[in-house]
Amino acid sequence: MADLATIARPYAEALYQVARQGDLAAWTQQLDGLALIAGDAGLLQFAASPTSTSAQVFDVVAAAFGQSLSGGVQNFLHTLIENDRLVVLPAIVAQFHALADAAKGVADAVVFSAFPITPADLGPVLAVLEKRFGRKLQATVVVEPELIGGIRVVVGDEVLDTSVKARLERMKVALAA
Repeated sequence: MADLATIARPYAEALYQVARQGDLAAWTQQLDGLALIAGDAGLLQFAASPTSTSAQVFDVVAAAFGQSLSGGVQNFLHTLIENDRLVVLPAIVAQFHALADAAKGVADAVVFSAFPITPADLGPVLAVLEKRFGRKLQATVVVEPELIGGIRVVVGDEVLDTSVKARLERMKVALAA
């Protein structure tokens, strides 16, 4: 099967275009719930079974959701199930969130640090990073001791690496040349 992100992208873009015309918060809430349900290995096995019909799979997912789904979400879910794409739903929802965040000028950032960073210390760092990347950032800190010092920041496909480890690697390459 092709990469899940490749399959998910057109679904997420179409879904976002429809959702933003209505109640985006309601769509987001329902999609988040469905993504959790679609991540269940037992459900995916049931959906992949040749004896399961699309209607049966839809009924199981809707029952597991526990609330009534809006008409648009129901149509979307039917489309996924009929095209054997239920396994892609969590990736679709992740890309849907990325599109919604991008529209708000917000991006997720992962800050890798050699040492733990307190929220008080992270504030000024985020202010500089937001200026550098040109958007509001929602940061997650990951401790990675092998960096020795400094930080490495990943925002989407952009990387800013000011770690001691990266500087040593650059010096190694320069001295070897």
